[in-house]
Amino acid sequence: MDARKRRWPRRLLLALLTLAIALGGYVGYVAVRAAQPVTLPTPTGTFPVGRTIADWTDPGRTDPLAPEPNQPVELSVWLWYPAAKTGAPPAPYLPGAWSGLHLSGIASIAETRFGDVHSHAIADVPFAAGRFPVVVLEPGLGFAAPQYTTIAENLASHGYLVAGVTPTYSANLTVLNGRTVDRTPAGNPAAFDSSDLHAGPAQTAGDRLIADWTADALFAAARAAKLEAQHVDTKTLYVGHSFGGAAALEACHEDSHCVGAADLDGTQYGPVVHTGLTKPMLLLGSENSCITGTCRPGNADDRSSLTTARNLLQASTGRITQSQIKGTRHFNFSDYSGYYLAAPIRTQLALGSIDGPQTLTTINGYLTTFADQVSR
Repeated sequence: MDARKRRWPRRLLLALLTLAIALGGYVGYVAVRAAQPVTLPTPTGTFPVGRTIADWTDPGRTDPLAPEPNQPVELSVWLWYPAAKTGAPPAPYLPGAWSGLHLSGIASIAETRFGDVHSHAIADVPFAAGRFPVVVLEPGLGFAAPQYTTIAENLASHGYLVAGVTPTYSANLTVLNGRTVDRTPAGNPAAFDSSDLHAGPAQTAGDRLIADWTADALFAAARAAKLEAQHVDTKTLYVGHSFGGAAALEACHEDSHCVGAADLDGTQYGPVVHTGLTKPMLLLGSENSCITGTCRPGNADDRSSLTTARNLLQASTGRITQSQIKGTRHFNFSDYSGYYLAAPIRTQLALGSIDGPQTLTTINGYLTTFADQVSR
């Protein structure tokens, strides 16, 4: 046998062994990094932050997204608010069954353990003295409100009662009365898998679903105002990410108490696109996002989102602020920016090159400035 042929199996074995050692070393590194504690960015306002979790039922509506007919609308609403000073420790980031929002299976080792993610709000403490505007916060499609804890805590520290609404049956997971509830095909339509979110069935699905999310937001705003009437101002702001951003604009259009709406990287749907908004509006996009009405479209989805945004802008008469954050992608507007994700997972979750905590700090700066301008 040729000597080179005899050496070939040994070289292959050595290469495989080297690869296995390298892969094992990387997996070990990822496990160590994911186990390191992470503290979300500190709120920049002057108030301590309180937090309570409520399950609310809207007796006036049946839920069209539920798997069975004639079910009432049930919502999990996280409330962050300006709190009286207390020496109590912060509440867990995602307690109990909410921990199911963590990546599952083998991918779970690539994400910071939620028990090691530290937020700042204190559970169920009294309100601070004063009256505070309401901010209704809506997540992106598939997300849950507590995955925007950084944004919510910061707004609360600046003197806002933040009602984070998780749209039941649209979120991948929500928790109602201690039980987990998954998404349904009606709540998270397959049409959104289209390469163009404004083409045919996707447009129809978006316009239909936006009505349900808007009704959730309006209900939450009214309920929050009654919850602590002595502490709540009648002024209401709507803030949302992705599909929640579209719902925020539509809810502001429908609510006479609305003083402004912020859309975080969400292509728009619903009547507001054509009727416009008379209240102030913040359109805050990721790098080259077409939701701001200015971008370099790279595909059909970009072009239709650009056209939609321009229709909204042309029809609106309120003050408009548009900006893009360089180095960000779609998921940077959530708490995913705040904790560790290994490279293979990170690339799948649309996170940009910008430093994560820096992203959240920048977003918070935009939101608090906008909220203060329109409410105070």
